[in-house]
Amino acid sequence: MQHNEASQESQTGRALLALRELLLTGQFSPGEHLSELQLVSRLGVSRTPVRQALNRLAHEGLLEAARFNRFRVREFTMRDVWDAIELRGVLEGTAARLAAERLSNTGELDEIRELQTRMDAITHTTVDTFGLYMDLNEAFHAALIGLAKSAMLFRSIEHVKTLPFASPSALVFARSKLPRAAEMIIVGQEQHHAILDAVEHRQGTRAEALAREHALLSRRNLEMALTDERIRDCVPGASLILVGSDR
Repeated sequence: MQHNEASQESQTGRALLALRELLLTGQFSPGEHLSELQLVSRLGVSRTPVRQALNRLAHEGLLEAARFNRFRVREFTMRDVWDAIELRGVLEGTAARLAAERLSNTGELDEIRELQTRMDAITHTTVDTFGLYMDLNEAFHAALIGLAKSAMLFRSIEHVKTLPFASPSALVFARSKLPRAAEMIIVGQEQHHAILDAVEHRQGTRAEALAREHALLSRRNLEMALTDERIRDCVPGASLILVGSDR
């Protein structure tokens, strides 16, 4: 019984990862309807894992439930995208403020400072280094949220990050191809250092403002990325964005 449950869970995990990848790489068009039967052979798993994966992605916001047990690929307006980035900025700003207010001792910053030191050592984001940079950046943001010591805030941020454009590292690779890429990386790193300085000195209001400004850097990067088709293809989920629509 336990073996069957573990196998079912493994199949669901594989189906979820595979289907999310298909959605984010533009294998399905915005508004396209998906059915369980359609995906069983494509994903190589049974109907139950497919159904669970579809429901999970609907909860994340990449799909919408439709009639007759089908799901519709969600399309995002530019307003949706900006709202997602804005909301992450608000939540991470709150996390930075709480981190400053709840810091017990500066030793709690050792882990996040080590992550930043490793990021500082990556002076150019290339195909070879972008994976490491992305992992370190995600870890930095996760560590900052951890310093807030709020399970409720953690859950809220995790939900927002399921949208492909709202994750802190969504644009890392695309950003490496943008004009003034090196300058943007430097700005981002400087903002990280400023946030940590504010947290260390228990400056909650300053930490919150800096974290929100840091999230807005993602918006500026995305605005530039979407103007170039070659770079646009590097943005996760870009095929789901209705460029030019603000409603």
